[in-house]
Amino acid sequence: MANLKTDLLVIGAGSGGLSVAAGAVQMGADVILLEGGEMGGDCLNYGCVPSKALIASGKAAHAQTTAAKFGVANVDPKADYAAAKDHVADVIAQIAPVDSQERFEDLGVKVIRAYGEFISATEVRAGEDVITARRIVIATGSSPFVPPVPGLDTVPFETNESLFELRDKPGHLLIVGGGPIGMEMAQAHRRLGCEVTVIEGAKALGKDDPELAAIVLEHLRDEGIEIAEDAMAKEVRGTAGAIEIDTEDGRVFKGTHLLMAVGRKPNTERLNLDAAGIETTRGGIKVDAGLRTTNRSVYAIGDVAGGLQFTHVAGYHAGLVIRSALFGLPAKQSTDHIPWATYTQPELAQVGLTEAEARKAHGDKLEVARFDYSHNDRAIAERKTTGLIKVMVVKGRPVGASIAGYQAGELINLWALVIANRLKMKHVANMVAPYPTIGEINKRAAGAYFSPKLFENSMVKRIVGLVQRWLP
Repeated sequence: MANLKTDLLVIGAGSGGLSVAAGAVQMGADVILLEGGEMGGDCLNYGCVPSKALIASGKAAHAQTTAAKFGVANVDPKADYAAAKDHVADVIAQIAPVDSQERFEDLGVKVIRAYGEFISATEVRAGEDVITARRIVIATGSSPFVPPVPGLDTVPFETNESLFELRDKPGHLLIVGGGPIGMEMAQAHRRLGCEVTVIEGAKALGKDDPELAAIVLEHLRDEGIEIAEDAMAKEVRGTAGAIEIDTEDGRVFKGTHLLMAVGRKPNTERLNLDAAGIETTRGGIKVDAGLRTTNRSVYAIGDVAGGLQFTHVAGYHAGLVIRSALFGLPAKQSTDHIPWATYTQPELAQVGLTEAEARKAHGDKLEVARFDYSHNDRAIAERKTTGLIKVMVVKGRPVGASIAGYQAGELINLWALVIANRLKMKHVANMVAPYPTIGEINKRAAGAYFSPKLFENSMVKRIVGLVQRWLP
């Protein structure tokens, strides 16, 4: 057994932990990184990367069935499900070196491939080693939550951690959970030739603006995906290839495969947090605004800290921790400027407050600027006219933006920048966007905000009339 000492110990080599380790070691800190599973964590191996790769396969297949509107004959695509999974594996393999043990060791990080367990407030056991650290960062992420539905313990099912290893195409995929993961995988599998039914206990895409979620859901239904809402799973039964789900309201859904996509749970079981005096909540490890736990020497970031569960949030947390742990500077997290996107087609994206949240917070002070994709020339040329942007504005300053439509995940970047830097609608209106681009939708939303103030204002018209009368 070796006794090691370090400035900074990072537990977990997912996106957040890797960002902390890379930043800290390059700034001169002595860093040890622990990982008992796969380098790159959930995002690289089971989450963001493989899901977007499979979505791309589905998109390629779907394009062949919808080419006629561009003057190209539709064809029936011969989707090879196993080959699509080969594509997924290749994408992971191309990105993996960036997250690899070798790269981080080259940077100067000591990487130990073992899970960490606290044995005191400042000590962690990892395999045969005991590590004492001045500062510790817990970045262990989250895992699929599997609810205790009767019968589920005897029926084969997939989660995001096993789905991408599946090689045989499901005949009829049942998906329990209508959140982003469920809806993305529903569309990808439908486009690759599977029958798909989504079973959601409340409302599908229920965390997003309902008006915009409805745009996406209508499109998914048009592609042949059955979406059952207010359908709480009561019992699961069957065997591989013949699975049935009963819901509380008496409906019965039958399929060949089952994907559980009802949410995530924080990975805290192995950590022995009590030994370090670290408290938890239902959502994860309890942290303050600076991401410190109840043990002031220990931070928690990303999914394990509760809150928004996105890779980019873990990266954001990493920057705050580096500022605090390495430089002793104040750091306080905020979620006001954090965007997210669901990569269905059309996409769905959000930053800041939704319309309902903004009305509750700001009442009559709120103005909502709207612009429809059908008035964007590039969207017309691309046949991508289904979509809408809404920007929530208070006293000229955006407090939220919601987008459903083509490239919504790209468009939301601008509004994240605007909200993060407390810019106003005038700054977006002053931007010159190249024509014709989808990005013009953002500028036109700003125009929709100012148009009533300029073109429907009698005072403005009187002033223009007077100026024209007096101009030489």
